[in-house]
Amino acid sequence: MEITIITIAFIVFSLISLVGAYGVVTCHNLFRGTIWLMVSLFGAAGMFVLLSAPFLAAVQVLVYIGAIAILFTFAVMLTRSVSNLKTRFNRLNINIAAAVALFALLVVGIIAPVFISNPNLQQPISTVTRTTIDLGESFGSGNSFALPFEVASLLLTATMIGAIVIARETDDEV
Repeated sequence: MEITIITIAFIVFSLISLVGAYGVVTCHNLFRGTIWLMVSLFGAAGMFVLLSAPFLAAVQVLVYIGAIAILFTFAVMLTRSVSNLKTRFNRLNINIAAAVALFALLVVGIIAPVFISNPNLQQPISTVTRTTIDLGESFGSGNSFALPFEVASLLLTATMIGAIVIARETDDEV
């Protein structure tokens, strides 16, 4: 294996993502957890740059780091009794079980079908989107990227509803 600048950048961005993810999972302070989330998302943006996807890297920085993570930070800062949230919702056994279940779901649903349908991995499974125009056309075609973006929007909506429910529970207890 040849050590190039891209290999070093890959290792650096991987470490940034992993350290940020570890910080999110292990941090007991919600505000610091959102800061670690921003670090992890920055590492993912660096990976997009290495994959020659500057559009996705810009979206990662602008939308996720610039908007959603900042929104989470303000929500945590403005929520009363943040100290109660860390003790009520940080159960290690449930978190480990959820992580194992999610990993099993990813392996069975995503990773295994890729290797089963293409064991040699010589041929790409799908065509490569090379430009932003191709990306826009693939969004509009209705057969490639529309469903994942709809699922992501539903996930973000569910997250915001969950945050409101958690914040409202503290109001009812007072």
